[in-house]
Amino acid sequence: MDYKISMVALGCAKNRVDGEMLLHTLKEAGYNIVSNPADADIVIVNTCGFIESAKQESIDEILELSQLKKEGTIKYIVATGCLAQRYGEEMMKELYELDAVVGIGANSNIAEIISDVINNKKITDVPEKTLLSLEGGRIQSTPNQFAYLKISEGCDNKCTYCAIPLIRGRFRSRTIENIIDEAKVLAKNGVKELNVIAQDTTRYGQDIYGKLMLPELLNRLCEVDGIEWIRVLYCYPDRLTDELIDVIAKQDKILKYLDLPLQHCSKNILKSMNRHGSKEELTALLNKVREKIPNIVIRTTFIVGFPNETEEDFEQLCEFVKEVKFERMGCFTYSQEEDTPAALFENQIDEDVKEHRQQVLMEMQMAIMDDYSNSLIGKELKVLVEGFDRIAECYFGRSIYDAPDVDGKVFFMSDKKLTDEVFVNVKITDCIDGDLFGKCV
Repeated sequence: MDYKISMVALGCAKNRVDGEMLLHTLKEAGYNIVSNPADADIVIVNTCGFIESAKQESIDEILELSQLKKEGTIKYIVATGCLAQRYGEEMMKELYELDAVVGIGANSNIAEIISDVINNKKITDVPEKTLLSLEGGRIQSTPNQFAYLKISEGCDNKCTYCAIPLIRGRFRSRTIENIIDEAKVLAKNGVKELNVIAQDTTRYGQDIYGKLMLPELLNRLCEVDGIEWIRVLYCYPDRLTDELIDVIAKQDKILKYLDLPLQHCSKNILKSMNRHGSKEELTALLNKVREKIPNIVIRTTFIVGFPNETEEDFEQLCEFVKEVKFERMGCFTYSQEEDTPAALFENQIDEDVKEHRQQVLMEMQMAIMDDYSNSLIGKELKVLVEGFDRIAECYFGRSIYDAPDVDGKVFFMSDKKLTDEVFVNVKITDCIDGDLFGKCV
C-alpha cells in the first residue's frame, strides 16, 4: 500500500505501548510508517483522557492537524487512545475534522478501520474496553536503548478521583512467560533498560496466579541476557511488600529507583481518595525502604486541592515533603473528572487555591532536589547515552536516578567521539534546574 501513516503519541507510557502495537498491526497490513506527521497521508492521534489538561492537549493536537488537512498536506485524521474510548460518540460529533474514532477495545481492528477511512467512510468504533489485547508485536517508538514493558492493564484500586477504571476497565495481568518472551525480543533489538509499567505494577499476578507476583517476575527479568537496567514504575504503597523490597535490594540489574505515587499524606484526604495510610504509616514505610536499600531514589506524585483539603491538610503535606526529602517529586492540582465519586464531593476547592498550593509545594521540592543534585557533584555516575545535543555541543543521557520522560538528563563532554557506546561513566561537575552536567571518564 502506498499510504503513509504517522502517529502523535500523547499521555502516559502505557498509552505509548498501545500505540506501538497499533503501528505494528498497520505495518503488518502493508502500510508505510513514517515519523513526521507532515509526511503522512493518515495521522493517528493516540489521545490521553486522564485529566482535563490532557484532554485539552489531545483536542488541540487534532485541531492543529486539521489545518494540515485543510491545506491538503494530510488526508485523514484518526483518534485512538483513552479520550477516544471515553468520549467516542461526542468526539465524532464535535470534531468534524476526524475521520475515525477508535476506542482501545477496537485496537486490533485498526487495519480494517483505516481501510474503511481510505474509502471515505466515517468510523466510530468503541467496543468493550477489555477487548484490548495485552499481547502482540510493537514498533518501538523510544530510542533503541530503552523500552517500556507493560505487564498488566486496567485497575481495581477505585481511587475516587480517577477515571482510569472507567476507561481501561478491570485489572488484567499478562502471563510471566509472555512478558519474558517480549523482554527477550526487546533485548535482541538492542534494548538495555526495561521500564516496567502498569496502572499498578505491585498488584501484578494477583488475578491470574492468586498472589502478588511482581517479585517473581522481576527475578525472571533479571535472567534475560542483554538487559542491564530494570526500572520499576507505578508502584502502590499498600502492596510494597518486604519480599518486593528485598528483591529490589538484592538484584543488581534492578535500579535503586522506586516510583511510588502517594497522592497525599493526610489520613482524612487519603480516606476520601479511597486510599489507605497516614503520614506516620507512610513515613515508616519510606524509612524501611531507605534502610533496606541504601542510596535509593524515591519518586512520588501528590494531588493538591482535593475536595475538603483544608489548610491543615496541606500544611501536613508540606511538612511531610520537608521531612522525607523525596529525591524526585511531581505535583498535580486536583481535576474534577465526570463520573468519578470525587466529582460529586462537596467543598470543591477553587482553582486559584489549587494552583497556589501546587506552586508552594513545587518550590519547596525544587530546593530539596537542588540539595540532592549538589550532593552528586564530584561523584561518578553510570549514564545511558541517548544522543548528542548539537546546540549545547555535548552528549546527553540518563543515570540510574532518572526515569525517561519525567526526570532530568545528564549532559556531558567527552574527549572521544561516542559511537557504539551505550553506557559511560560521567563525573558530575555541576547541576542546573534538575539536570546534571559533567565529563566522561
